[in-house]
Amino acid sequence: MDVAANLRARLVDALVAAGVLRDPRWVDAFRQVPRHVFLPGFFAPRPDGAWEPVTDAHPDHLALVYRDDVRVTQLDNDDRAWQQALATGAATGVPTSSSSMPTIMAIMLEALSVAPGDRVLEVGTGTGYNAALLAHVLGDDRVTSIDVDPGVLARARARLAVAGHHPTCVAGDGERGHAPRAPYDRVLGTCAVSRIPTAWLAQTAPGGVVVTTLNRAIGAGLVRLTVRDGRATGRVLPEDGRFMPLRAHRQAWADEALVAASTAEPTTSRTTLLSSRAVLDPGGGFEFFAGLALAEVAVAGDPVRLVHPDGSWVRHRGAVVDQGGPRALWDVAEAAYRQWRALGEPRRHRFTFTATPTAQHFALDGTALTWPLP
Repeated sequence: MDVAANLRARLVDALVAAGVLRDPRWVDAFRQVPRHVFLPGFFAPRPDGAWEPVTDAHPDHLALVYRDDVRVTQLDNDDRAWQQALATGAATGVPTSSSSMPTIMAIMLEALSVAPGDRVLEVGTGTGYNAALLAHVLGDDRVTSIDVDPGVLARARARLAVAGHHPTCVAGDGERGHAPRAPYDRVLGTCAVSRIPTAWLAQTAPGGVVVTTLNRAIGAGLVRLTVRDGRATGRVLPEDGRFMPLRAHRQAWADEALVAASTAEPTTSRTTLLSSRAVLDPGGGFEFFAGLALAEVAVAGDPVRLVHPDGSWVRHRGAVVDQGGPRALWDVAEAAYRQWRALGEPRRHRFTFTATPTAQHFALDGTALTWPLP
C-alpha cells in the first residue's frame, strides 16, 4: 500500500471508529477518493496569525492532507495571496475557500440519506473533493456543483478529472441554486447561510432534503430539513459544524462596527457574572441558545466585542461589560442565560427549524420561542 493510501485508510478507520461514518457507501468513497489530488497546495496557520504555503514538495504534505482538519486554500477571495505566500513564505488574510474537515463532511453526507438515483446539488464546490465523494456514490450524472469563483471552479474541475470524475460543475451564485438541472432530491450547502435561500426551496423536489450550516456568529451549526410545498422543516443536528459563509450572506456591515466598538464610549459600564466564554464557546451548552437571543450579531475578540445592525454593541473585559447603542445586548444575553437554565439547559439537538420564502424560526421541542425575552 502506498503512503497516501495508508494515511487515507487510517483517517477513514478513525472516522468509522468515531461513529461519523456508518453507511458502507460513504466508507468506500472516503477510502477510494484521494484527498491529496484536491490539495496539491494549501495554507497552514502560523502562530503570528499569518499563513504559510504547504505544497506537495513539503515533507509533511500527505500527513497534513490526511489529518482530520480543514485545509484553507484561498484568502480574501483572491488567488494572489497564494502567489505572495510562495514568493515570500507567508501571506495574511481571511480564509474564503477550503477543504472542509473530513469529520464534518462525513456527518453532512450521512445526513443526506441519499438513495440510488438521487440528484444532488452541492453549493460550494471548493476544491472538488466533496463533489468527488458524491460522484463516487451516485455517479457523475447525478451531481451538480456550483461555486461563485470561476478560478476555484476551474481548479476543482481539473482535479476532479484527474481523480476520474466529471460531475456538472457550474460557475454562479449559489444562493440562486442551478435551475437548469432542477429539481434536486438533495441539496448540500457546504457554505454557511444566514437564511435558507428561496431558490433552494423551489429547486428541491417534494420530500427532498436540504443539509447545510447556519451562518451565525453565535449559535451556528448544522441543520437537516425536508422540503414540501416550498417550506422546509427539520432539526438542528447535535454535531456542531461551521463553514465560511455564502458570499452574499457575509456580515460585511460588521467590519467597521467591530473596529469602532474597540474604543467607543459606553452608555453603561458594569460588572457581570456571565463570561464571554459561556456565550461564545461552541462546545458549551448555552452558546446555541444565546445565538437565538442575539440573532444577527457579529463577534470579534481581544477584547471580545459584539455588534448588531441596529447599532448596539458590547465590549467584554473580564468581569466588566461596556455597552452602547439602542439596546443593552449583554442584558439580553444574561436574560437568555436565565431562561436557558429555567428550561433545563437544552442542547442544540432539541431545537427544530422551519424556513419559508419569507421567514425562518426555531422551536424548542415543538414550542415556538419568542424574542426578545419577556
